[in-house]
Amino acid sequence: MKPSITLASVASAGALMLLLAACSSGTTDAAASSSKTPAAYSSLEKSAACTDLRKKNPSLTGKTLKNAINPHTPGYEAIDPTNPDTYQGFDIDLGEAIGACLGFKVSYVPVSFAELIPTLSSGQADLVISDLYATKERAANVDFVTYSKVFDGILVAKNNPKKLSGINTSLCGTTVALNKGFVEVPLVQDLASSCTAKGLAAPTVSLFDNNADCAQAILAGRADSYINDVNTVNAFVSEHTAQLSKATAVTLPYKIGIGVPQDDVKFRSTVLSALTEVQKTGLQAQLAKKWKLDQNALDAPTVLSVK
Repeated sequence: MKPSITLASVASAGALMLLLAACSSGTTDAAASSSKTPAAYSSLEKSAACTDLRKKNPSLTGKTLKNAINPHTPGYEAIDPTNPDTYQGFDIDLGEAIGACLGFKVSYVPVSFAELIPTLSSGQADLVISDLYATKERAANVDFVTYSKVFDGILVAKNNPKKLSGINTSLCGTTVALNKGFVEVPLVQDLASSCTAKGLAAPTVSLFDNNADCAQAILAGRADSYINDVNTVNAFVSEHTAQLSKATAVTLPYKIGIGVPQDDVKFRSTVLSALTEVQKTGLQAQLAKKWKLDQNALDAPTVLSVK
């Protein structure tokens, strides 16, 4: 594993915290978004690396790129409770930081989780920054620029009455709530043979379109667990401390990535360079702290492409 970038690498922590204080939430109104971004990320925008990237990619300057998101993941992307027309979260800030570096503005295309990649691959969006795990199967349709390791958590009813202990045979005979298109879906389904060998029923997978509905299924007693990014699970526990608990954390062999079109190698390379600068300045670590993503494990940006 590559070492994480720490706050010690930040040249000026005070200046960076000032930058973060001005960070905007995302919005479906591109004009409103663009008026906030330059001020919010002025230090990043003025860096030598970002200045050079804009010179080499003038076609991006002044453009508005569409980011496909599933805005139901607390801490990553969610509807702003104070303004239902805007979005907020780590992924929203990360996308706008990359936009500030490269000179483009960001608008948003809210879709169900299962539609994130089809929306990008069909050309209805220019990129996907939505807590999306980069896998070889997904890379059959889009390329990824990765930036974080993956740790999953298992959300359960308070005190874990079913004694669930991971993506293992403890799930036999239980109902697992998952988003359509989640990488966890086949992992849970593949437990069927192991459950049968023990004389137990296979897990039942109950599919939903977003994380909020998965959590609600547990609250309503219609599911026993929900498996997703550990920070998302922690957020649901903090919102419902009397009803929900985290059973355990699970390490998965994936990374979180930004989805980009397969046929635009130059854009992919440019996003990789901008993301590298975001990490180099310490901004990604600061954004994770801002949005309380305590177990966000930074990983040096890489490309996943099957072409």
